[in-house]
Amino acid sequence: MLKKRENLFKSVMIQFRPKNEWQDFVYLAEECKERFLSNSDLPEMQKAHFHMAGLAELSQGYQVERENVSAHTLLFTLEGAGVLITKDQVFDIPPNTLTILPAHQPFRFEIDPQIKHWKMIWMLLEPNKIWQGFADKGQCVVPYYACEQMWSLLNLLHLEIDGRPGYRRLLVSEAKKLLTGMETQPLNSVIRVQTLFNEIESQLHLPWTIAYIAERCFISEEQLNRICKSLYGKSPQKRLIELRMDKAVKMLTHEAWSIAMIAPQVGYKDPYNFTHRFKKHHGVSPRQFRQHYLQSQGSSERYSEE
Repeated sequence: MLKKRENLFKSVMIQFRPKNEWQDFVYLAEECKERFLSNSDLPEMQKAHFHMAGLAELSQGYQVERENVSAHTLLFTLEGAGVLITKDQVFDIPPNTLTILPAHQPFRFEIDPQIKHWKMIWMLLEPNKIWQGFADKGQCVVPYYACEQMWSLLNLLHLEIDGRPGYRRLLVSEAKKLLTGMETQPLNSVIRVQTLFNEIESQLHLPWTIAYIAERCFISEEQLNRICKSLYGKSPQKRLIELRMDKAVKMLTHEAWSIAMIAPQVGYKDPYNFTHRFKKHHGVSPRQFRQHYLQSQGSSERYSEE
């Protein structure tokens, strides 16, 4: 597999050469997706000397060229690949790497034209002595195995825009520690669990198991159980059931959704199994819950008319 990757690298690198002339230019294909984090939305970032960041899932085409950026630029690559072009050299950007681009030096980076997929974070750091280590390294691509942790932190931070200031400060602090080498592994495990349960909430139709959740978080089932009890006050199994039952409640308030349609949407192939679980969790069957809800809505409407 490595040999194939090296051969691909050689064939791709032939297309690129170092550059002498530069311009400010950005291109994104329609398939590209980006979410932005700015210090205007998140003042905690500015206090930590982060200027801006983005979570990018790129496909087909993506190109950025800058002539003279006043901020340090970092790229964290999780999946796929990119290519970096400087005035002296062309670099391959593979997964689990950090691309360092100090301020006031021209560069161009783009998606690998053969792979056409690149999941990465870009980050702009304000010129400050705490980031001098990046400036001293020069333009380079180095191994970096905390890309996933950084993605989790920034993803949670994006969810907290207009949210809890204290939690935002914690997330920004952890991102800063990752960059300055003071990584705290226990909190990283907590963040991975919380991030995955946010994902689970949007994909409750999938057959999630506790073993698979622990595997996705790179921890044991025992660790997962401890972290879930700390975060949610319950076991991971009970948290999963809670998410499914909460979504079922929301769907039951809409008469257009039959119980047979709701069951698979919240992870139960058998409607009877769903009904049993719902009654055990809420004390009434899905049908009874819907009837009570519709009756309460009718009573509210009559009261407002009076």
